[in-house]
Amino acid sequence: ATRMAFDADYDAVLSVTARRDRLDAAITAMAGDSEFTPITRRLACLRGVSTLTAFALAVEIGDWQRFTGSSIGSFVGLVPSEYSSGASRVQGPITKTGNSHARRLLVEAAWHHRARYAPGAVMRQRWELAPPEARARGDLGNRRLHQRWVTFNLRRKRPVIANVAIARELTGWCWSLAMLT
Repeated sequence: ATRMAFDADYDAVLSVTARRDRLDAAITAMAGDSEFTPITRRLACLRGVSTLTAFALAVEIGDWQRFTGSSIGSFVGLVPSEYSSGASRVQGPITKTGNSHARRLLVEAAWHHRARYAPGAVMRQRWELAPPEARARGDLGNRRLHQRWVTFNLRRKRPVIANVAIARELTGWCWSLAMLT
């Protein structure tokens, strides 16, 4: 009975994994031939932002021109809340207002900047699809975001707090890449 239960569950996992892979391939094909393709390719120059993540961000944000590098963080809810009264000012946790899907994608992508930065084969393949200025900007962003992780580690910041701060800055880098023409 235990073996039958294991086999049934294992088959379920295999079928769900195969379905996920088929959907990922379909989304990747859509990302390669849509109105969001140029933005997707530029965003993929950042670590942690694969084609699927870049396409999802491009679709979720839509019109990037309605934001600035500093205002897009509030759209995804990655800015600290604040209570101000007179001369006192207290900052709290992030607001979590706005687009929760984009926020989750950015927070997950920010973890990739924690490890030492050395562009690998996958990153170089993504760079080949992007214009030269996007490659240079993406490389600069990757170096900056990793250095921010190093700084937070030296200051002994809690990793989850540091990651949200990195995600907020990653949002600005995504905006700058999306605005390149």
